[in-house]
Amino acid sequence: MLSNFLPLLYGLSVFVLLIAAARIMLNGFFTSQSPKAQNSFSTQKSDDRTGLVTIHPELLNKDGCITDEDLLTVRFSKDTDHPQSFEKPSE
Repeated sequence: MLSNFLPLLYGLSVFVLLIAAARIMLNGFFTSQSPKAQNSFSTQKSDDRTGLVTIHPELLNKDGCITDEDLLTVRFSKDTDHPQSFEKPSE
């Protein structure tokens, strides 16, 4: 009797796991599409940061203003662009 019950139990567990996996995949599929729909219909909640400037805290001095100190930059070996300075050359 146990030998007839184990294949049935195995098949049922595989079926339940397949249903659970399908639900999780569909949940992820619909979640990836929902922000597009929410942004087009939602006008009350504004999570858009377009146009807002974020200043990194390390750029501020002790008074809370942007520092005038020279900053360390890092260049990588495959970087082919030349560094550009924001300072005007003195003539």
